[in-house]
Amino acid sequence: MAEPMDLDIDSPRGIKRKADDAILEVSAPRRIRALDPDVVNKIAAGEIIVAPVHALKELIENAVDAGSTSLEVLVKEGGLKLLQITDNGHGIAKEDLPILCERFTTSKLKSFEDLTSIGTYGFRGEALASISHIAHLQVTTKTKDSNCAWRAHYDGGKLIPAKPGQNAEPKPTAGRPGTQITVEDLFYNVPTRRRAFRSASEEYNKILDVVGRYAIHCDGVAFSCKKHGDAGTIVSTQSNSTTIDRIRQIHGSGVANELIEFTSSDEGYGYRARGLTTNANYHVKKTSLLLFINHRSVDSSNIRKSIEQTYSTFLPKGGHPFTYLSLDIDPHRVDVNVHPTKREVNFLNEDEIIAKICGDIRVKLANVDVSRTFMTQTILPGVRTPIANARQDSTDGSSSKAGPASTPKPKPYENNLVRTDAKVRKITSMLPRSTARSIASESVTRAGSAPRDIEYEQSDREPVNCRLMTVKELRAGVRDSMHNELTEVFAGHTFIGIVDETRRLAAIQGGVKLYLVDYGLVSNEYFYQVGLTDFGNFGVIRFNPPLDLRALLTIAAETEKANLPRDAPEEDDFSVLDAVGLVSAQLIERRDMLLEYFSFQISEEGELISIPLLLKGYTPSLGKLPNFLLRLGPYVNWMNEKECFESFLRELASYYVPEQLPPMPGPGDAEEELDEGIKLRRQHVVRVVEDLLFPAFRARLIATKTLTKGGVVEVANLKGLYRVFERC
Repeated sequence: MAEPMDLDIDSPRGIKRKADDAILEVSAPRRIRALDPDVVNKIAAGEIIVAPVHALKELIENAVDAGSTSLEVLVKEGGLKLLQITDNGHGIAKEDLPILCERFTTSKLKSFEDLTSIGTYGFRGEALASISHIAHLQVTTKTKDSNCAWRAHYDGGKLIPAKPGQNAEPKPTAGRPGTQITVEDLFYNVPTRRRAFRSASEEYNKILDVVGRYAIHCDGVAFSCKKHGDAGTIVSTQSNSTTIDRIRQIHGSGVANELIEFTSSDEGYGYRARGLTTNANYHVKKTSLLLFINHRSVDSSNIRKSIEQTYSTFLPKGGHPFTYLSLDIDPHRVDVNVHPTKREVNFLNEDEIIAKICGDIRVKLANVDVSRTFMTQTILPGVRTPIANARQDSTDGSSSKAGPASTPKPKPYENNLVRTDAKVRKITSMLPRSTARSIASESVTRAGSAPRDIEYEQSDREPVNCRLMTVKELRAGVRDSMHNELTEVFAGHTFIGIVDETRRLAAIQGGVKLYLVDYGLVSNEYFYQVGLTDFGNFGVIRFNPPLDLRALLTIAAETEKANLPRDAPEEDDFSVLDAVGLVSAQLIERRDMLLEYFSFQISEEGELISIPLLLKGYTPSLGKLPNFLLRLGPYVNWMNEKECFESFLRELASYYVPEQLPPMPGPGDAEEELDEGIKLRRQHVVRVVEDLLFPAFRARLIATKTLTKGGVVEVANLKGLYRVFERC
């Protein structure tokens, strides 16, 4: 049996000792000594630079303070081996380099009172000093007035020679205007801190998060971040990008497409706030809060909890939003110097300001959830819907949703993309001269917006919240069949041009790959998804005067019968009158359901008043309308609710697919004069494909696995081509 552990009851309490040391006898008070300056600096560095991401945050803020419009970040092993940031700012004067890395040397403060009016990111002058005590630091800088750049090396806050035996003074070198700071072997002299980091990839993800936050917030500043040795960048934003475009590039289209803008201000509390937050259609398991107070990236548990509480009435249980909030507060009300890394700030009337901001967000969410703007479309030129009809529109289900707008694309990087700029050259410039000229002339004549014969009227009709389980099951089926990689390709693609109008082929660029897209097949899937998404809330294409349903069905039935092969079996033959009577009876009998769910309006007398509008600015071919109506009889299962909705929306999507057009005469073809109607239709389809359909694909298409079977084909890969060239 083991001896019981002895207890030292008489030992003095409150004395630190090692486990193996004997009890220390304190006979006299210990003398107070000043710590060695090197120990002091390392302690301070440990408080300010806790991880590589904190060093990068300080360097980014210094670069933005220097008036930079472009920042390039290079990382190796999560920033522990290499952390480099290059900017194009004002640079550092050669005369200031000797004291650059000394503690409390700054160009932003002169007296303590200046703390009450801080308008910059950094002000204490500790960032570079702290980094130089725990890493090898190199600075290369050039001002606009300098004839050359100057390079200096630092250790322990002092200038050191690049190699032993050399002079420690800064050396002249070639360089572009701005500053490049290189941090190598971070924490090399603090081994316990170095061993505390679990993985380089985890630190790299933290760096990407910080770069992404400042890339979203800093308007007019381009950001890029990549790993050392990689050809491509992980984060890349352009200086002229909007905030929503930056969010789309960093967080994806799923977030960017659901953002709503909000503002809040109060002169009494001395603040102004602006931001973007997701609506009730978007939610994730964890709140994403990008918070900037006086342009400084900070954390605030109070603001986070208040925003989560605000969304609790709009999102399902466990759902959380994405919010970007920029809060400007009177500097006299803010104490920024309360945290070593400046991660937290204190300000007056915190509770009141947070409550006011969350109240304004709640109002925005409630407005989005309650009302929308709906439109109707008139096809015939110069025809206006009478006022009486306009009033009727607000109750008869006539609504529409505006098509997605095309956002300006930032200029791609030349060394990583097939084409350096989507606007520089289109595929038509590679075609023979006569063909290119004819297509170019069409491009000049086409309008940048919808055709002139299309007019829109707004309606105050409120949206319908679809609660049908069958529709929800169909939506879930689309999500379950999603092809993630192909969806990302469409979400970030660059449209190159139409390759073949007869076969409905177009070329797009996704990343460093070139794809050939069957836009007929992709359009079919897209319009089916629009039908599910906008179920019960469609816009209308209104015919004025209404069309004769039976006359349209007769045209389609006669054409169908005339196209029957001579050796067709007898059971395939049919009576035109019987087919027209059967289909028209089915549609008229179900006219109430068609109007409520699909904005498909048929009068009791058999007049076709309106059909659904799926994409603003695009009118499907009226030549396909008779066949579409005829197929609603035999190809829609009217007896089963789920199959009825699915088959009807499939037929509607097929009707909306752009038609195949005859090819343009080539340079070697005989001169053929195309019909004027075909020319006008070609102009409309070309405009729709480039300006409406593919931007719509980028905004909201869920690419399903069926599109990989002939819908999208990869035809070139830049990296693969480079390997071929290397072998050559």
